Amino acid sequence: MRTLCSSTLIGEFFVIGFAALVAMKDPTLSSATVWTVSGVAMLLCVLLCGVISRPGGVVLGWALQIALIASGVVVPMMYFMGAVFAALWWASVHFGRKVDEAKARFAAQAAEAGSSRADAA
Repeated sequence: MRTLCSSTLIGEFFVIGFAALVAMKDPTLSSATVWTVSGVAMLLCVLLCGVISRPGGVVLGWALQIALIASGVVVPMMYFMGAVFAALWWASVHFGRKVDEAKARFAAQAAEAGSSRADAA
């Protein structure tokens, strides 16, 4: 799960950076505000890559997805991009867990086969 989720988060990192460049065109927003908010979101993406397998990591990822969709208020295209990344996040979590379960099952079968060979010898 960690690999799939981290890939999604790194993709979001770049999308947030590009959205910040678009938001800079808005004359009502100061560049300091845009880069502070975007920088925090980008930093959160990178930090989440490291804590995704810990308790609460997936929940924080969902919070980031909601914030990404909500950023559509400033950059309307982010409604669409946020929805795309929310779908990717769901897929990463869902299929990542299935892959982790399959790996654990395979490791258990390999350990069982190894112990039965040792008993036979």
